[in-house]
Amino acid sequence: MERSFHSEIEALKLGRGEVFQGEGILAVTKALLQSGVTYVGGYQGSPISHLLDVMVQAKPYMDELGVHVEACTNESSAAAMLAASIMYPVRGAVTWKSVVGTNVASDALSNLASPGVMGGAVIVVGEDYGEGASVIQERTHAFAMKSAIWLMDPRPNLATIVRMTEKAFELSEASNTPVMVELRIRACHVQGSFVASDNIAPRISSQQLQQDPAAFNYDRLAHPPATFRHEKLKYEVRMPAARRFIEQAQLNEFFAGRHSEVGLVVQGGLYNTTLRALEQAGLANAAGEADIPMLVLNVVYPLVPEQISAFCADKRAVLVIEEGQPEFIEQDIATQLRRANIQTRLHGKDVLPMVGEYTAEVLLKGITALLQEHVPAVDMAAANRFSTALVETRARATFALGGSLPARPPNFCTGCPERPVFAALKLVEREVGKLHISTDIGCHSFATFEPFSFGNSILGYGMSMASSAAVKNFSAKRPVAIMGDGGFWHNGLLSGVSSTLLNQGDGVLVIMKNGYTSATGTQETMSTPALDARLLAEGASATVSELTIENTLKGMGVKWVKTVHNYRVSQVRDLLKEAVNSPFMGLKVVIAEGECQLERQRRLKPIRQRRLQSGLRTVRTRYGVDEDTCTGDHSCIRLSGCPTLTVKPSADPLRREPVAHVTNGCVGCGLCGEVADAAVLCPSFHKVEIVTNPSWWDRLTDRFNRFFIGLLQPA
Repeated sequence: MERSFHSEIEALKLGRGEVFQGEGILAVTKALLQSGVTYVGGYQGSPISHLLDVMVQAKPYMDELGVHVEACTNESSAAAMLAASIMYPVRGAVTWKSVVGTNVASDALSNLASPGVMGGAVIVVGEDYGEGASVIQERTHAFAMKSAIWLMDPRPNLATIVRMTEKAFELSEASNTPVMVELRIRACHVQGSFVASDNIAPRISSQQLQQDPAAFNYDRLAHPPATFRHEKLKYEVRMPAARRFIEQAQLNEFFAGRHSEVGLVVQGGLYNTTLRALEQAGLANAAGEADIPMLVLNVVYPLVPEQISAFCADKRAVLVIEEGQPEFIEQDIATQLRRANIQTRLHGKDVLPMVGEYTAEVLLKGITALLQEHVPAVDMAAANRFSTALVETRARATFALGGSLPARPPNFCTGCPERPVFAALKLVEREVGKLHISTDIGCHSFATFEPFSFGNSILGYGMSMASSAAVKNFSAKRPVAIMGDGGFWHNGLLSGVSSTLLNQGDGVLVIMKNGYTSATGTQETMSTPALDARLLAEGASATVSELTIENTLKGMGVKWVKTVHNYRVSQVRDLLKEAVNSPFMGLKVVIAEGECQLERQRRLKPIRQRRLQSGLRTVRTRYGVDEDTCTGDHSCIRLSGCPTLTVKPSADPLRREPVAHVTNGCVGCGLCGEVADAAVLCPSFHKVEIVTNPSWWDRLTDRFNRFFIGLLQPA
């Protein structure tokens, strides 16, 4: 029961002259349909998940257009889909989170770039930098250069994003080369509007079938000796063709300014931030008119030497605003200026940070340094006032808060079924000692933060089992690998399980079976259960009961496979301890089963709301703490880490220590009580059933309960 994208799907149907309003990534989705795309595939991940999610839910409309949409099992399978455009004049697009997804897809992409494409092939990648980014601090730019795949970085404006997406197909076809369109998180979620065009039904599609397969052509295969010719074509034919198209179609944009003795060469994705920095310096107005000339690179690879020379030739100095490292664009421009014997001073990473996100504050410092050296007559009073005000505001905030804000690392959702597994693992370590824990990409990676602090390595999605392959051979205790069901199907089955079986390895693998790829938006997997409609209507919890993972493991020859319900902390603890201490030599798999709480609540809340509106009996479970019984040592909090389990001052004036408290955000998963029982903590937790629109039986039993409890209490 995923999130509904009904309104987004309707926006995809807009025709010529109608106004599309929404966020950047949905504008890209609409642009693909306006470009006559034949097929779309990909693997979800922030910040581009919505592209695929919306298209999957819009399947009836996609079928009507003849567009094939495929949610792939990983990025490699998505990249391989683009092979359709090698031999056929069909346009295709795939999407994933970069740079991690690009690494997974690298084999297919290298062999796609070698022969080139006949139909337009576009790869939409989500990319970001800085402390808040969730990707490895590497750049897709490096991969584009390595394989000679052209790279776009469109200005974060919906009309520009749409135009560049449509032109990406034309650029691909004009140069017979795949094109990447990279979108930062800000570009994906920027809100705006553009005037839509009609969607184009592709000429070859599921509605208009290709009658005959392509004729055999060895030169179109990524196989020697054809590959030697491909390398010459890349740089002698395709790149010059791409540069001609970039210039003729005016994909890069020039903005004039009155301080023509200096200039800014800006990655398209950083245009909005650059304008904001200039505005703070008093060098741009709210309409986006700047005083410093800018060359905005909506295509960052390849650069067009003639454009670079023309922009720099009459300037005293130019600042290259390029986020991430190494400084590929700056080096490329430096080479081109040297070859053209243009003596313009070039600045970039000398006045801007080598790493991290380029915020307006960061860019303001770099622009100020440029102007102070080369145009000292420019009044920088506004920039100085802004910088001073920023320092003063931070000082006041620090004083008001009594210090810096505490760190707020990401955490499991309230009631997450993975939390009790890690609570049980802490209890196991209490008995057997510290274990080597190989962690993985996914929700369970939140266990690397307090209060669990589990994890000795994270090497890739589904790679936890493989990353413990060497450790288990020299460790006195069996290492434990943690993997989600999403990671299992993405990569873990082959890289971890099959490799361990091939080498007759001994180890413990814990698979978190919550039924979805939860970390990227609860997309379905091979083992997502078919939920019983009757139970869902009654508001019951779905049980992740499909045995696809168990049957797959047994079919591969895994002898030791046991399943346990996550919320039974005592049982999880005992099973994990059994796996770690088992005399059985070989792979031991513990499948921890429990439905994703986010998906469960997303399903239950509207059901509960409808029942309340209809006046039907509705029960909500939550837990609480008996303040008089609580000892105040907070072991329960250290073992569970639930966001709704916190502390509050004791009502007893003789007690100085705060007591445990469960907030109203409790979803009634029961973990706090289970942990208290499994860890033999204080019996202060109690379960409460809140009944709305109670029946006559509920009222009668409540009166009896109150009467007998009253008899037991002192007068």
